[in-house]
Amino acid sequence: MAKKQKTFRPKARVPRGFHDRLGPELTAERDMLARISAVYEAHGFDALETPAFEYTDALGKFLPDVDRPNAGVFSLQDDDDQWMSLRYDLTAPLARFVAENYDGLPKPFRRYQVGPVWRNEKPGPGRFRQFTQCDADTVGAPAPHADAEMCALFADVIEAAGIDKHNFVIRVSNRKIVDGLFEKLNLEGDEAAQTRLTVMRSMDKFDRFGADGVTMLLGSGRKDESGDFTDGAALNDAKIETVLSFLNSGPEHSDDPLGVIGAILGDTKNGEEGLRELNAIKSSIPDFAERPILFDCSVIRGLEYYTGPVFEAGLTFGATDDKGRPVRFGSVGGGGRYDGLVKRFKGVEVPAVGISVGVSRLLAALEFTTDAFPRPAGPVVVLALEKDQMAAYQQMAAELRDAGLRAEVYLGGSNFAKQLKYADKRGAPVAIIQGEDERAMGEVTIKDLVLGAELSKNIADNKQWREGQPAQFTVERAELVEAVKQTVSRTSQ
Repeated sequence: MAKKQKTFRPKARVPRGFHDRLGPELTAERDMLARISAVYEAHGFDALETPAFEYTDALGKFLPDVDRPNAGVFSLQDDDDQWMSLRYDLTAPLARFVAENYDGLPKPFRRYQVGPVWRNEKPGPGRFRQFTQCDADTVGAPAPHADAEMCALFADVIEAAGIDKHNFVIRVSNRKIVDGLFEKLNLEGDEAAQTRLTVMRSMDKFDRFGADGVTMLLGSGRKDESGDFTDGAALNDAKIETVLSFLNSGPEHSDDPLGVIGAILGDTKNGEEGLRELNAIKSSIPDFAERPILFDCSVIRGLEYYTGPVFEAGLTFGATDDKGRPVRFGSVGGGGRYDGLVKRFKGVEVPAVGISVGVSRLLAALEFTTDAFPRPAGPVVVLALEKDQMAAYQQMAAELRDAGLRAEVYLGGSNFAKQLKYADKRGAPVAIIQGEDERAMGEVTIKDLVLGAELSKNIADNKQWREGQPAQFTVERAELVEAVKQTVSRTSQ
């Protein structure tokens, strides 16, 4: 007898670095994004949607390596052998869109965009390969007034997301000041480009790794907790000390951060220009002193395409997890000026400035400050006890929905106990029951599941429960909607 071939069954598993999301978290995210989008629209920004895929060469030299198209991004070849990549962020697609539609766009062009992005990087706790970004950008407006508007807008959207203005800060710096630092370090010119990038990325980790960690990254390199080694910038001790003095110039150490930076950089051309732009931002925001905005030149946005002011939103409150351990949220958004990105397509410099909100980190922070992911009220469930009465059950659900209530008809069979168990699992506040007896009387039974669950805690036995039925009552069919509305309103208080 031939051996029976075993049927292949794939293992149900989510790809590494990705995760499924359900109900309360998605509802909280949707509501938060709606509030943020409303702020963007109030400031005159129009919504834009771009494809998930872009041609890899359009993403630019600062994102993927075209010779190794899966380095940092997820890529595939089209049927004409062109490489396409899932978008790494929302800024590179914007630059492509502006270049492609340049002549027909109003300039400045103001757009906001919400959507997922993908990064082919090492995943970790809370670090996924797919996440949502929420950006706003102004293309075609030079510094400093557009930067000042974007900086103020950044504070507005973080507050609109649900973070109190006393619990976050927008830190502002300028890439030109960093260029002034490179002048001081003699790291100018194309031959030092890779060293400059390594130094910037090292400086960008100052808040996470502290002086010791950054010293290693600026020197010979650093090994992380997993054993992975990151090559350093190979600076000498004197240059490392200059960088650390620069990083320690922030508001935590000085009442006049810009004055300290001016003293460190001396007469460097880029440093002076960057300081002028930051002072212009301050004078362009009428209520600057009342806003959670600070100048902090230790803020170094990692991507090299920034050319002027840069912004980073960080939370200032402390939190602990359910085991009492401190939780660090880090940056919840960033942005800045990038006047050279559209130039890759057009050949001419097009000024641009934008911000990007870290949706996942903001939601995580809100979960510690408020009940960020409250379980939404489940739908009213109309039990389907008689198969030939399905139209009548659907009519009840339709009437409830027309009155603004969530409602559904159970469609999984006629077993009464299973239907009630389903309603409980759905978090239904109410179950609607109309069997043959109720229908003959022109009535419906309303079962208050929330009250029933509370009362059942104090009922000693099933006999007492059956005799009491305190959370179940009958009304005329015509009174269904009003009775359910009153019951749901009472249970939601």
